[in-house]
Amino acid sequence: MSRLLPTLTLALTLAALPVLADDRMSAAEFEDYTTGHTLTFSFMGTPYGVEQYLPNRRVIWAFMGEDCQEGRWYEDEGNICFVYDHSPIAPQCWSFWRTEDGLRAIFAGEGSSTELYEVERSRTPLICEGPDVGV
Repeated sequence: MSRLLPTLTLALTLAALPVLADDRMSAAEFEDYTTGHTLTFSFMGTPYGVEQYLPNRRVIWAFMGEDCQEGRWYEDEGNICFVYDHSPIAPQCWSFWRTEDGLRAIFAGEGSSTELYEVERSRTPLICEGPDVGV
């Protein structure tokens, strides 16, 4: 019995540790969580941007204080990639995880360590103010 005690203690300790696995959200999970919602993201505790997720994988994105950009998203090699209608920039791909506090997003570009956190999720549409709004 005394020989089993260290083995049993080790087994219980290992069982209590979090599993280190790639548990990124799939496209279906991401779509289910985001469609019909507007999410606000922060970067290093600073407001970063807001994105409204529409049906058919359409989005409206705005950096804080900037004009809105319409676009779409798709899945590519386990990442969620965004392409915007009026932007010459290549697709912006991110991996997403669901946490207790909302989404966590890590940019998939080389040499980047950009990590965003969801700070608000609502059903309120994104209000786009810009140079082409109004009469």
